[in-house]
This record gives sequence, structure tokens and C-alpha cells, in this order.
Amino acid sequence: MTDPLRIPADALARGTSIRLAVVPDAAALTAAFAEALLTEYLAARQAGRATVVFIVPVGPVGQYGVLAELCRARGISLADLLLLGMDEYLTPAGAWIPEDDPLSFRGHMRRHMTDAMSPGNAPRIVFPDPQRLDEVPGLIAAHGGVDVCFGGVGIAGHIAFNEPPEPGEPMDIEEFAQRPTRVLRLTRETRTINAVTATRGAIDLIPEHAVTVGMREILGARKLRLFMNRPWQTAALRKLLHGPVTPAVPASYAQRHPDCTITATEEVTRMPGAVLA
Repeated sequence: MTDPLRIPADALARGTSIRLAVVPDAAALTAAFAEALLTEYLAARQAGRATVVFIVPVGPVGQYGVLAELCRARGISLADLLLLGMDEYLTPAGAWIPEDDPLSFRGHMRRHMTDAMSPGNAPRIVFPDPQRLDEVPGLIAAHGGVDVCFGGVGIAGHIAFNEPPEPGEPMDIEEFAQRPTRVLRLTRETRTINAVTATRGAIDLIPEHAVTVGMREILGARKLRLFMNRPWQTAALRKLLHGPVTPAVPASYAQRHPDCTITATEEVTRMPGAVLA
């Protein structure tokens, strides 16, 4: 097998079943993400879905404000849309961090989605609750499955907070694919990169635990749509497209999904390389 990190931009996704769309920059990706959310919602409603169910991330950020504006401009209601938030940070006591915490994904969705739309037009948003881990799987079952799982990809290739195993920790490929909604401890890699992007490098401000939807819920969605806009995702993109399917790179399970599209900025498709800055 060719080293995934040696695959040039013009060969990415070649020979795979995954579709790759490349956009110029982060602003274009935000617009594409918002349009995808709206297009998939309208398509599901047209197909007869009474309640459309999406699993959604907070990162990348920016798409929900654009989506709310698109709906206002086009007179579209999202009242029949159920958004299942992918994950949320937890306090040391194991509860959600407060919604007014700047790091709260629940708070972000309220400010940029719920509060940005009139009450009758806003979607219902439910995040996995560490005290009620069966709620999200129950909602998925009650509504006939997830129409689309949208997501980003972490530096170690995780989707939501489905972290890869620690070095030396055994993990069966099929067992990992069935991991459910759960509470877990975040890896050092995830807390470090999240500190870089969210707290100006203050890793102490990044919580150590989180609650996340599982690989089972993500891979069970009818469609999988991933969005990547960080320059440090160059390696993760190549590994998920062209490396082996492995718990060490959770996003690599996208290779086994029947309907997966990745949208990435041009910067993310560039070859990884070493440089002293």
C-alpha cells in the first residue's frame, strides 16, 4: 500500500468510493456546508420524511448562522428538522459544562441556530446527555434512522469525540464500529489541538471529559458528509481516504460507508511537509 502521506492533491480519493469536493477557502466551505444542510433537509422532506434527522457538529463553525439567514431569506421553516448534536464537553463532576461557557457546543447552537430563527421555524436540537445516554439512540430509532450525519475530522482522525485507542490499547475493528453514545476521556492530542483553535493554546481550559454520539450512530446514517477546513488536517484527509480502515484513524471507517462525500478547502488537500516556522 502506498504511504497515504505521499499522495498528491490531484490523486486524492482516486480509486475510492468517497467523493471529494474541493473549495477555495474556509468561507467557501462555510457556504457549502450551509447549503448542504438546507439541500439535504429539503430532499428528505420531498422524499416523505415527516421528521428529518441530522447528526451535526459544531466544528467547523459558521454554517449555522448562514443556514438561519438562508431560511429567513427563502421563507423556509426547519420545524420538522431534528438536529442531534454530536458531542459536548463535561465538567469534572460529569455534567454538561454550562451553556454560557464559551466552549459549550449547546450554547453555540442556541446562539447561532435557535435564537437566529423565529420560534416556530427553528429546528429541535438535542445533545447527548451524560445522565441519559439512551436518549439519542432512542430518538434515532423512533424517527426511523438518521438521514445525514454531518461532521468534521479531528487531528487524530476522530469523528465527534470518538477518539482512537491509546497506544498499546487493543481494539477490534468491528467492536470499534459498534461503539455507542457514551462518556469518555479526551486524548492529549485532541485537547492540545482544541486549545490551539479555541483557547489560544491554554490547554488547561479544555475539559478532560466529554459525551459523544457513537460510531454506531454515525456509521448508521444513510449519508455521511464530512467537512475539513484546517491546515493541520492534511494528514488526516489522506489517512481516512487511502489508509487502512482502523480504529487508529476513526474517520477511515468512512471508506465502508455507502454514501460519503468530503468537502475540503484547497489548503487541506496540499501535501503534508516539514518546515521550521
